[in-house]
Parts: sequence; structure tokens; C-alpha cells
Amino acid sequence: MGNQGPKQHGYRNMALKRTGDGKKTNQKAYIKTFGCQMNEYDSERIAYHLTKAGYTLTGRLEGSDLIVLNTCAVREKAKNRLYGHIGNLKKHKKENPHLIIAVGGCTAQNLRADIQKDFPFVDIVFGTFNVSQIAQLVAQKQKGRSNICGVKEQGFDYQLGQSVRPQPFKAFVPVITGCNNFCSYCIVPFVRGREKSLPPEAIAAHIKDLAHQGVKEVTLLGQNVNSYGKDLDQAIDFSSLLEKMDPLGIPWIRFMTSHPKDFSPKLVKVVAGCDQAVNHIHLPLQSGSNAVLEKMNRKYTQEHYLGMVQDMKANMKNCSITTDIMVGFPGEEEKDFKQTMHVVKKARFKRAFTFIYSPRERTAAAKIKDVVPLASKKKWFGELVAVQNRISYEENKKMEGKTFQALVEGYSPKDKGLLQARLYDHTVVLCRAPKQLIGKMVYLEIKQAKAFYLIGNYQGKC
Repeated sequence: MGNQGPKQHGYRNMALKRTGDGKKTNQKAYIKTFGCQMNEYDSERIAYHLTKAGYTLTGRLEGSDLIVLNTCAVREKAKNRLYGHIGNLKKHKKENPHLIIAVGGCTAQNLRADIQKDFPFVDIVFGTFNVSQIAQLVAQKQKGRSNICGVKEQGFDYQLGQSVRPQPFKAFVPVITGCNNFCSYCIVPFVRGREKSLPPEAIAAHIKDLAHQGVKEVTLLGQNVNSYGKDLDQAIDFSSLLEKMDPLGIPWIRFMTSHPKDFSPKLVKVVAGCDQAVNHIHLPLQSGSNAVLEKMNRKYTQEHYLGMVQDMKANMKNCSITTDIMVGFPGEEEKDFKQTMHVVKKARFKRAFTFIYSPRERTAAAKIKDVVPLASKKKWFGELVAVQNRISYEENKKMEGKTFQALVEGYSPKDKGLLQARLYDHTVVLCRAPKQLIGKMVYLEIKQAKAFYLIGNYQGKC
């Protein structure tokens, strides 16, 4: 995603004990996801089509008959990590010649020829527009076809409800795909296409169905949710869509990601007035320098951004703002970085997802000669992280002694003796509580703050 929300560099394995309604087989499929929430949703779609074809999903590479890597192209680091994972699969192919390896997603959409050239043992390469074809492509390969490239911009192929969710109590719901902004550093318009909004009636019907299934949290997804409805014949914008979602029975409704140029005072009022919409806004800053923002083609200024922050904090109770920040953009100078730090200190983000600029193929910024020394980039990055970590800790510290609603997500990845829950503002809370509470809304009293998470005591069910 061009404006990446939380977990932008994350990846996970999808492992579910579930088979589809198609012909049952003994074949196992392993899916690994790189990137943003939209990539995660695409993996849920991949899982749906594979289970429908009879595959069982597994969390183990060993013994798999099909391995699918769903890729991210937004950062150079993500691409390098992907290439490392693909290379490591060569030994599995040697051990099991019948193993099918498929690489899909944004990097596959963008670098299909490179993947086929560098990794000839990869059987299938498929893009972001071809997710719904994955089972067909696998079947073609099983029938003896040579390596398959299924990368075509064939148009919109989303159908809500065709997904397998790893957590039955949480759901991603895309409301708009693609992006028309063409920020100078961002590859998303080239790998996700132009903006396409889903009909509001289809979204509402799907969310009603999710509520009947007992889903506690829905995240409305889009590369830029604030552009929702601009391509539809009916007069509707994202604020109006969010109002329609409020009475449908989902306790928590999130959304990401917002673009500052399209973020409106109307949306602030709607979020403040909706019972189900959580008061957490992810609003990517990218830079606090007006000169750099102009080169990035972001179409807003520092002053405009800080005005939005002030509006949110004044009108949304317990408002939590998170962001994305880039350092080392081509031509950035010390004075530009200081402007970014000014905004960070002024806005006091709850969390910031920070990274050093890396050029992406086909983007306008990749054509600009990068004269910023790597030493400067690393120095600025270190200063930014240190200041933001301090602010995050100070903001978390304010929550000590208070009790909040939380959704229990599962066991802590680092300590299986603790459960991991998440607050309205997306902050993780670790606590000791019965495992039967997984998927439930509970009350947690915050006992101790850390920079990246909280420690709480279970106080009872909501």
C-alpha cells in the first residue's frame, strides 16, 4: 500500500484446519504473506480459492504440496526479504520435485520477468489482479504445463465474502482498491491499478453478515479510503459510508489508510459521532518539510497537516493518531529533517512507522539523483526513532491506572503464558487471563507502560 498502516513490514503464515467445499484432497498448501493489510486480505482470498479446490492449509513448509508467497513491493527491504525466502525454497523443490511454488502479489505484478529469470524453479507467478485465478493456475501446472505467468491487469475481481479469516472474530473489508495519487516515491498505482470503489450496498450487506457471524472488529481497507465513492455514479463519500456502517452491529469499526490531502473535517465529526468507529486515525505524514512534500507530490503542507491533528484532538475523545514517516528522500537536507521533527514533537503520534527512503522501479522519485549521504539518512533515522519512542512511551504512560475495553486476539507470540489483546487505538496489551476469552471483548486495567505495548490486568468481560 502506498500509505502503509500498522504492520507495513510484517508477514505471517496462514495456517487453518479447514478444507474447502470442492473435491477433497490430501494436498496441503502453505501461504506466507509479506506487507500490508491489503496483502493480508489477498492471502485470505487465496486461502478461500485453495480450500474451495480441496486444499488443507498448513503452517509448515515441510510436507507442503503447494507453497504460495504473497509479496510486497513498497520497500526495497521487503523485496530483498522476499528474494531470500524464494532462494531458500530451492532445497524444498529438490527434496520434493512435485512441490508447486507460486509467487504472487505486488512484487510479482511488478517484477514477474525478473522472478522467472532469477528463480526458474518457481512454477507460477501471478499478480494482484489474478488472485481469484490461483486454483486454476495450480490446476494447469498439475496437468503438466511449463512455468505459468498469470500477471494481467484484467480488471476488478473482488467479491466480498470470498475469504478465509485466520481469526473468526476479526475481518478485513476492502471498500476501495487502487490509487490515483501517484506520490512520486510510491509504486502502488503501478501494481494495484486505479481507484475502484465497491458498491455501498454490497459493503453493508457483507458487514451485516459478519455481525451475524459474531465478528467483533472490522477494518475497512483502501490505499486511500478518503477517495471512496469518487468513481461511483451515486453521491456518496467515505464519511457517508462510515455512517451507514455504524448501526450494523459490529462493536469496533476501523479504517485505513487515510491520505491527508483528502482527509476532511466532516470525517472527524462522523468518527466522533459514531458509536462503533474507533477514535484511532492512521494518517501518514511522510515528511514535515513543505519542500519535500511538494517533491513527493503529496498535495498538502505541514500547516494543513497540523491543522488536521488539532481538529482531531479537539473533537475526538481519547483520539489516537499514528503515522508513517520517511527520511532521506532525494534532495532532503538537514533543515527539511528538522521540520519533520517539529511535526513529530507537535503532533505527538501514538506510534510512527518509520523507514529510510528506497527507490522503487517506475516511480518519478527513482529518476531523481539521490545525493543524500547514507550516513545522514541513518543519523536522521536514529534521531527520529529515539524521539518517537520516547513520545510513544510517554503517551502510553498516561494510560496507567485506567481501565479500557480490549479485544483478546490470542496468545502473545513471545510468551505463550500471556494473552495478547488490543485496545481501540491498536495498542497491544499483554495480560494473564483464561484462554476462553480469545475473541472476546474484555475490560483491562493498565498496570505498566512500555514504549511498544502495555501490561494489564483482566477485570472482566464487557
